[in-house]
Amino acid sequence: MRLHILGICGTFMGGVAALARELALEVTGSDARVYPPMSTQLEALGIRLMDGYTAEHLKPAPDLVVVGNAMTRGNPAVEYMLDARLRYVSGPQWLGEQVLAGREVLAVAGTHGKTTTTSLLAHLLESEGCAPGFLVGGVPGNFGVSARLGSGAPFVIEADEYDTAFFDKRSKFVHYRPRIAVLNNLEYDHADIFPDLAAIQRQFHHLVRTVPGNGRLIVNAHDAHLAEVLAMGCWTPVETFGIGRGDWQGELLAADGSVFAVHRQGERLGEVHWPLIGRHNVLNALAALAAAHAAGVDPRTLLPAFALFAGARRRLEKLGKVAGVEVYDDFAHHPTAIATTLAGLRARVGDARIVVALEPRSNSMRMGAHADALAPALADADEVVFLHRPELAWDAERVIAALGGRGRTAPSVEAMIAVLRERVRAGDHVVFMSNGGFENAPRRLLEALAAPGAHGRAD
Repeated sequence: MRLHILGICGTFMGGVAALARELALEVTGSDARVYPPMSTQLEALGIRLMDGYTAEHLKPAPDLVVVGNAMTRGNPAVEYMLDARLRYVSGPQWLGEQVLAGREVLAVAGTHGKTTTTSLLAHLLESEGCAPGFLVGGVPGNFGVSARLGSGAPFVIEADEYDTAFFDKRSKFVHYRPRIAVLNNLEYDHADIFPDLAAIQRQFHHLVRTVPGNGRLIVNAHDAHLAEVLAMGCWTPVETFGIGRGDWQGELLAADGSVFAVHRQGERLGEVHWPLIGRHNVLNALAALAAAHAAGVDPRTLLPAFALFAGARRRLEKLGKVAGVEVYDDFAHHPTAIATTLAGLRARVGDARIVVALEPRSNSMRMGAHADALAPALADADEVVFLHRPELAWDAERVIAALGGRGRTAPSVEAMIAVLRERVRAGDHVVFMSNGGFENAPRRLLEALAAPGAHGRAD
């Protein structure tokens, strides 16, 4: 059987392609962005990639077209697919029917922390010999791939609330039918498809409706928006987690969150020592631990495995240090994620300077939906360079003004690198924040700092 995947180079659809190859299916794919690293990963799996979207890519007709959610009406390949009456399905539906059916599905949903929590949960189950399958919206450091079938019963999946396809406007996660679902947090996001918070809550309640009565919901005890979702109706046992509240509680033993104790229903289970930082990651850890326990694993035996968790790429990932300047790559694309990430880094580095290079790339960011919250989210930054491309739909100067002299704009990545090269100095921590490729800006800064005659350098 041959599948042709439209939009194959996205992280999710690339994972679908990898799983299809593991099932011994022939896979081809098209995308407007056929370039490394995803292109090389897919080609290494024996998948033939085609650049762009044309009708010719669907000739001869594949047995099934798997349609990514970036595809729209008017796309030449989509129009040909419909006119020729080819068989087609969305990526999430194919995944639900061909991979997840019959598996012990553990789904991780939430506005923030999905990738880290999903990666951690897969790692914890792997450490106990459960050999889980997984699909993550990133690359878990402990596995080096974003998806695999696994040989055990569990399958851990990052459960995205974004819509499924141009012909199915439900959230992706309604296709997954988990027995165990983590509801990590819930805020307004995806302004391009959701008019308000209530619309997202409705989708989360659709997910709640699919979790069976003999399953488990793992819910953030701090989140009032999730409490409102459960108040719409809940038919599944709920366990909550939080710092100082809930069934699963974290007690910070280090200000940066790198050491914490775990309590369950008043009983102290032990301590976690791990490489991640921030209160938000402590909450991610508690969620993963509770989900693993719901899958039948003794949580005490899992605590040592946290020390070996390698995180996920682009989650405050340290890329290098040149001339005393440490450079990080981070996926943060929402004010809350920006604030919690920087708070964790501040707790670790103390009074050292934190410099943020920020690209407003998500649809919500580009639309200005989070503009008023950006300056407060950057409170822990000593200096901010904001990528203000000419095509940005709103004026970033109001954010810069609200930063009180700590911010400046740059019209291009090249200009941003030049500004940073001039201004950073030994001891600084430079964090690049974007949910896109950022034109490889973090590594370009490292190269610029290492070049002869670089300014701002002092060991």
